Amino acid sequence: MFHFFSVLLITCALLLVTLPVFADEIEDLQAQINELNKARELSVKATTPLEGQLDSLKRQLSQIQAGLANLSLNIQNKQKDLDIREEKLVLQQALLEKRVRSYYIRSYLANPLLVILSSVQSGDLFRELSYRQSVAREDRRIIASISKEVLEASKKENQFHVPFDKVDKNAKFLGSEITTAKKYQADLSSKIAKLSARQQQIISQRQASLNLPSSLGAGPMFCTDDRPLDPGFRPAFAFFTFGIPHRVGMNQYGAYGRANSGQSHEDILRSYFADFSFETRPNINISVQGYGSIPLETYLLGIYEMPDSFPMEALKAQAISARSYALAYTNNGAGEICTTQACQVYKGGNKGGNWERAVNETNGKVMVSGGSVVKAWYSSTDGGYTFASGDVWGSGTSFTKRTKDTTGDIGSFSDLFAKAYDKDSPCFYAAQGVRSQYAKSAWLKSEEVADIVNVLMLSKADSGVSSHIYQTDKPNPEAGETWDEAKVKQELKSRGGNPFNSVSGVSISADFGSGMATTVTVSGDRGSETFNASEFKNFFNLRAPANIQIVGPLFNVEQK
Repeated sequence: MFHFFSVLLITCALLLVTLPVFADEIEDLQAQINELNKARELSVKATTPLEGQLDSLKRQLSQIQAGLANLSLNIQNKQKDLDIREEKLVLQQALLEKRVRSYYIRSYLANPLLVILSSVQSGDLFRELSYRQSVAREDRRIIASISKEVLEASKKENQFHVPFDKVDKNAKFLGSEITTAKKYQADLSSKIAKLSARQQQIISQRQASLNLPSSLGAGPMFCTDDRPLDPGFRPAFAFFTFGIPHRVGMNQYGAYGRANSGQSHEDILRSYFADFSFETRPNINISVQGYGSIPLETYLLGIYEMPDSFPMEALKAQAISARSYALAYTNNGAGEICTTQACQVYKGGNKGGNWERAVNETNGKVMVSGGSVVKAWYSSTDGGYTFASGDVWGSGTSFTKRTKDTTGDIGSFSDLFAKAYDKDSPCFYAAQGVRSQYAKSAWLKSEEVADIVNVLMLSKADSGVSSHIYQTDKPNPEAGETWDEAKVKQELKSRGGNPFNSVSGVSISADFGSGMATTVTVSGDRGSETFNASEFKNFFNLRAPANIQIVGPLFNVEQK
């Protein structure tokens, strides 16, 4: 018990070492995070691993509190036990006194001569003598037993005696420091969240510069295949993403592939949505931005979200999705819907052709879940996998789901190329972003990949440097100094790291059940290093030059 309490005191003392003075500026926050890293290896980062390390510290503090509670309970139980033992000893000591007095009396009466002189018959003589000797032996046994118990109880009392004043004082000390530490953790967590949000905001801004269409109605699909392009240097690396945002709801090119394989529009929609039924809704008026109030079915004729050349069953699936989305977005006509891809693309008039036929043949047909028309999101290309709304936006819905959008099981990237329903999309597999040089491609040089990896390793070694590791060909978004490749290597070495000067190979592993890259292994002049794929993607998107980005959870690397 005392050993455990000592461990608790030592642990808390170590925690106290890590409690720096709070500050409001980001740089001070990063210095605090760095100090926490070095002192307790409970570093917090402005990326995903940050929260896990913070949770670890919280769990440790909870264990300390639980230990204190157990210690207090143990002390109380021991005190109760000693109180009971004390009462029992009083009774036993009184009994002992009686037994001793009785023993000496019987010892005297058990004298054979006295028995002989007091007896008349020989049978009575021997019975009386035997009885008194037996009683005397029992008295000796009881006296020895009680004496032993008294001695042992005395030893235990000494063993479990606790200086309660000291324990209470130390417990209060620990409780006070734990409260301080937990307050610090709450403050740190808030600041970390702000820092992480800032970095994610920067990544989002960079991805927005790619102008990737969220649906086919956003315009021509400008995704290009960089594999045939020659950047003019070797080795060269390009990171290809499967699909483009946002991967929730119906996959438009997936609907194209499913319709070509013989699926009906209802089959297609059931593949992408869950927990719904098909129902018919009246042709109410809805408010369309810039066009005023128009009948729902008239509005649908001017939707430009899928090429007229797509199979009829795909067009019908699109018509039902667009109708459902419009009703859900406007709350059954109470609100207004915009005309861009921020809602769904509307150009007015009647698009005609196969689209008009698809709208007319599905007149009033919508998807309903829980009595409400579903907000039937859709996107152009999901890269073989769709996700639930909660996976992408954090707000879960019962009618969106994760699904493997393929004709069969997937165990490799080559399987995905062969079996994905949306494999015919130009954005199914593309390296996103370009530079004006190097054949206007997304190919990266060996030293550029090495620099991204070095930045990742430096940030893991010292999270306080995060304001210096943005891309070198753009102004620093935090208005500070951006470290170039040489400076990053120098800073990594100063922290005991071993930087890459060049990269000779990159490989990516993936979970083909969920459609997410899992690890990235980089080989080069200093050996090999394996990273979490999500972590690698975040630092890639912060550091890669121009607007080159990895834009989804499943990606691969090409090399030449």
